[in-house]
Amino acid sequence: MLTGDTPQERAALVVASLTAFLTPFMGAAANVALPSIARDLGLNALELSWVASIFLLAAAVCLVPFGRWADIVGRKRVMTWGILTYGTGSLLSGLAPSFVMLLAARALQGVGGAMMFGTSVAVLTSVFAPARRGAALGINVAAVYLGLSLGPVLGGLLTEQFGWRSIFHVNAVLAAAAATAVVSGLKGDWAQARREPFDVAGSMVYALGLGALMFGFSRAPSPSAAFWILAGVAALVAFIAFERSVRYPVLDVALFTGNRVFAWSNLAALINYAATFAVGFLMSLFLQDVLGLAPRQAGFVLLAQPVVMVLVSPLAGRWSDRVEPRLVASAGMGLTTVGLVMLVGVGASTPIPYILGALTVLGAGFGLFSSPNTNAVMGAVAPASYGVAASALGTMRLGGQMLSMGLAMMVLSVFVGAGVSPSDAGPGLVTATRVAFAAFAGLCAIGVGASMARGTRESVDVHGRVDGTRHP
Repeated sequence: MLTGDTPQERAALVVASLTAFLTPFMGAAANVALPSIARDLGLNALELSWVASIFLLAAAVCLVPFGRWADIVGRKRVMTWGILTYGTGSLLSGLAPSFVMLLAARALQGVGGAMMFGTSVAVLTSVFAPARRGAALGINVAAVYLGLSLGPVLGGLLTEQFGWRSIFHVNAVLAAAAATAVVSGLKGDWAQARREPFDVAGSMVYALGLGALMFGFSRAPSPSAAFWILAGVAALVAFIAFERSVRYPVLDVALFTGNRVFAWSNLAALINYAATFAVGFLMSLFLQDVLGLAPRQAGFVLLAQPVVMVLVSPLAGRWSDRVEPRLVASAGMGLTTVGLVMLVGVGASTPIPYILGALTVLGAGFGLFSSPNTNAVMGAVAPASYGVAASALGTMRLGGQMLSMGLAMMVLSVFVGAGVSPSDAGPGLVTATRVAFAAFAGLCAIGVGASMARGTRESVDVHGRVDGTRHP
């Protein structure tokens, strides 16, 4: 906990950290349970990937509209409804009798997740002064990584002892606890754009365009992928043109065209998540279906990366209050590239200590990147745009995650086959894993340049800050 916190700061930090914990815990726990889900529901590798991807797709298309809605009606209100929706989706996921029902419940989880993503960081940014914001965001990011740390271990234990459905039931209970904490502990609503109208038409075009684009990436390399990608790009181009003519847009495109720090920081986040998210998915399959580890054992191996993230991210957040965020974040991106390069060499005879070392390097890099990058994004906009800014960053995160899964699905389709179970993939799974990690490493190396290109903190104040204020 930060020293000298006011009661309002403490409450905001607790609530934001609880909501930040939920979804990564769910995702990490579900990754370990994927082989069990595949066996229980009779899913092949590509169908299984949709268990993770459908959540990302639903969350991404809803994030910016709900972020804007939170700026208008109040961030606490939207956060509360988001947690309840997410908890309901978790409960239904655990009860799902079929693949289709599981996908529907996971999509509902994604809608609730979007309502949380667009509010938790915005609430923290509203409460904490700029000089202490990086440290608060570092603790919030540590909560994300704590979820990632506990997810594999508890997910493995729950799957072995009670079956994969218990993971979703536990998450529903955690969501109920988070909702109680929001209602009882968070005082304030933070609706700086209360009198402004909501851009319904722009929200619909945005959701359709982004949804088509991300669905297209998930369909690669099938022939229909190009159609969906082109349709999504066309819709998003129309969305940008439309938003320029609207007085109160759902997304102020000037944040990207006239704010260098905001634009490049978001691009860096997109690249970073695109290069790292599918690591957990692929390593879960690799550890269990190639090396033959049990779910609990695989969970303990996967624990290495998020544990390091928990330790590093609060320090990185504090450093970003004193040092240029781009320097800390760029160093993290570079270290992440090294970790991915190490994973390119994994095979059926790779020793566990080597994998642990690679995941440790990867975790340190990601921990250095995330909170300074978030600090740079949120420090580049005016208070009335905190919800939209947090949602834009969240969209970059989810978009990157979806791109990462899309690349993983494409590689699995090429080297494993669309209808092959992961447990029967054999050498094809090893090849697919290596190729995916090589692509991720190259993408992350490009991301270092995007991170450095964002400019300095002073350039934000003079040329990019929407509210015209200066950092202390």
